[in-house]
Amino acid sequence: MTLSPDRIPVIAGIGEIADRPKDVTQALEPVALMAEAARLADAEAKGLLSEVDSIDIVGLVSWRYSDTAALLCEKLGVSPKRAVYGPVGGESPIRYLHEAARRVANGESTVSLVTGGEAQHAVNHARRANVELPWTPYAVSAPKFKRAADYVHALAVKQGVAWPINVYPLYDTASAHAWDQTPEEATAESAQLWSANSAAAARNPYAWLRKELTPAEIATPSDDNRMISWPYPKRMVANPNVNQGAAIIITSLAKARAAGIAEDQLVFIGAGAVANEPRDWLTRPQFAQSHAQAAVLNALQRHAGSFDAVELYSCFPVVPKLARRTLGLGVDHPTSVTGGLSFFGGPLNNYMSHAACAMARDVRAGARLGLIYGQGEFVTKHHALILGREPQARDNAPDALIDMKAQAAADPMLGPPVAIDETPQGEGMLETFTVLFDPSGCPAYGAVIARLDSGARTLARIPADQVDDLGLLMSAHTFAVGLRGRISTDSAGLPQWRAAHA
Repeated sequence: MTLSPDRIPVIAGIGEIADRPKDVTQALEPVALMAEAARLADAEAKGLLSEVDSIDIVGLVSWRYSDTAALLCEKLGVSPKRAVYGPVGGESPIRYLHEAARRVANGESTVSLVTGGEAQHAVNHARRANVELPWTPYAVSAPKFKRAADYVHALAVKQGVAWPINVYPLYDTASAHAWDQTPEEATAESAQLWSANSAAAARNPYAWLRKELTPAEIATPSDDNRMISWPYPKRMVANPNVNQGAAIIITSLAKARAAGIAEDQLVFIGAGAVANEPRDWLTRPQFAQSHAQAAVLNALQRHAGSFDAVELYSCFPVVPKLARRTLGLGVDHPTSVTGGLSFFGGPLNNYMSHAACAMARDVRAGARLGLIYGQGEFVTKHHALILGREPQARDNAPDALIDMKAQAAADPMLGPPVAIDETPQGEGMLETFTVLFDPSGCPAYGAVIARLDSGARTLARIPADQVDDLGLLMSAHTFAVGLRGRISTDSAGLPQWRAAHA
């Protein structure tokens, strides 16, 4: 049986914008960035936006509207039967693309739009200049997203380790130690990957920072590259201080052809895979790998065989470092066609919308198959999708219908949660750690995850005045993983750590 072209999902148009006016009051607000990106995508899609029946909007952070979906539809002059404003998550654009493709494949949608926009750069500059932005009024009473503090462990919140910038370094340390790297070698790998990302950003006309940097420029702390959370300096961290928007129009092959869209512009949406880790990261059995990430990537690699181009989420270096090993890619293999969240820009939850646009351009330029992989929260949510030059099918059904059941593969590997001791006394062994820095680039305190002799785990602090203990954590030559120490709970109820030799 031949696949019906009206059930084969394709990307018909893409649009992006990077907005950098000299006068901050002329900056486009987020919904305007979305609308402009959608119009650019519509120019490629030959006017199909007028027939849109489904819209997904990536959850935005830099500004709040009382009804984002209604406001966008008004600006675009459309009345879709479905318009959804989604929750936060770096993987969410991939999910929306996958779900839009499945709706086309199931005959539930004819034309879909996935879009997002952020203007944190304008918001920050206006705040510093004490200037009021002439935008749609900020909706103070609009429903709020759940914050990390609403779902991570209470001990992590109390210790100030409840943001991604504090948690991803824990994975970097644990994984590098498991790979028998020294800290110096781990940093060199991160810097090499990020240098390649900066080169991709330099080639991308929509990137925020278009300058190729050497590994040394990325790895070496300096006045404009201060340490944030060991082992990450500023240039290894996602940059949300951008004004960027992106939009993708999805339709069927038949509809695209009827609209007169050139065949070499169409990008076919293939199989996807999704899996999650337990949401409370502190209770996970280990921090040296992500079984959910591996299950997602393994599923699509088995399905497709190989990829001509990959986009591996890059909020922090450990994410593509883990992913490239699962995919069997060498350290010299590019892991981004977009430029990465540090250099292209990290428009909060919307980076992967831009990545989908960049991958679509790569496919149009000749790449046979491309893999786009996004991640959300704290190494928690994982979603990947295949984009290709040709239609992909299995058992006479579009690949867009396929969910590779990666969660079922991940679940047996995840293991039971570890008990947390919030008021420990005694000794234990370091599992992983980071050091948090203040805005001046000086260590503020260390944060260590330790396994107590009782078998429970705790999250303890090393105060800034324990200089020798912080020095052990920040050694360039040896990881302190496995180091034994004394753990106590101070008068404020916070666990504290001191190395056993002290």
